[in-house]
Amino acid sequence: MKTAITELLGIRYPIFQGGMAWVAENSLASAVSNAGGLGIIAAGNAPADYVREQIRMTKEKTDRPFGVNIMLLSPFAAEVAQVVTEEKVAVVTTGAGNPGAYMEQWKGAGIRVIPVVASVALAKMMQRGGADAVIAEGCESGGHIGESTTMTLVPQVVDGVTVPVIAAGGIGDGRGFAATMMLGASGVQMGTRFLVAKECVIHQNYKDRVLKAKDIDTVVTARSVGHPCRQLRNQMTRKYLEMEKEGCTFEELETLTVGSLRKAVQEGDVTGGSMMSGQIAGMVKKEQTCQEMIEEIMAQAEALLGKQGV
Repeated sequence: MKTAITELLGIRYPIFQGGMAWVAENSLASAVSNAGGLGIIAAGNAPADYVREQIRMTKEKTDRPFGVNIMLLSPFAAEVAQVVTEEKVAVVTTGAGNPGAYMEQWKGAGIRVIPVVASVALAKMMQRGGADAVIAEGCESGGHIGESTTMTLVPQVVDGVTVPVIAAGGIGDGRGFAATMMLGASGVQMGTRFLVAKECVIHQNYKDRVLKAKDIDTVVTARSVGHPCRQLRNQMTRKYLEMEKEGCTFEELETLTVGSLRKAVQEGDVTGGSMMSGQIAGMVKKEQTCQEMIEEIMAQAEALLGKQGV
């Protein structure tokens, strides 16, 4: 399938794998890229040396384009920005801030810059700053979220900018892919579906909770302190929501969540850990390789879009 984003990046399918902290590392990113999508390494709060190592390990496993997601609030953001410039990765996606300070150096290295946005105003700002495309992420996604749904956000961003738009949030199969194409997107970004990829390194306990999830099994915490985050319900989220109702401060709430994502990903702690997941978890019913996932999604999408004459 050819779209504006496949042409821009030289990838076979317009499917990005989300830059999920503690999850998206070289094994998953290389597998997605080898399957024809765009694999993405998550820098998260990791130091620059770790990110460089992950980039080089990914290069050993694939000769296809891949990206690095940089959380701009990270204390290591400037150093990581320099690493991706030196390593000349194909794509940088960004979140939690404005990438303007690094745009010139990335562009000089031939890197495509694609920020994640949660509003039309932010999408327009990113385009003015030189972004090659934007990822419009709706509140159905896992992790830290905005307020607009994918269904409402994507068409408004498409109407508001001239660069390609990648849809994210609430997309788990070919039906979601086809729907966002009809809204004007040039591609999709998926995170939760890839949590259960055979190449994904998260603990099996975490994968099993995703596989067993029902449609109502995600919850949003931290709305009261301005940092809404979607994850699977567990003992930790119940306690967190109770503390929010009691009016606890952000610092008090943080005692529950510091290191909690790592606990879930690496230790398999599904009671006290944070299992970030999107609302489509209830649709994810089987472990597959990235190749199998992407081929299945594309076959379903192409059949649906073909019926519409797209």
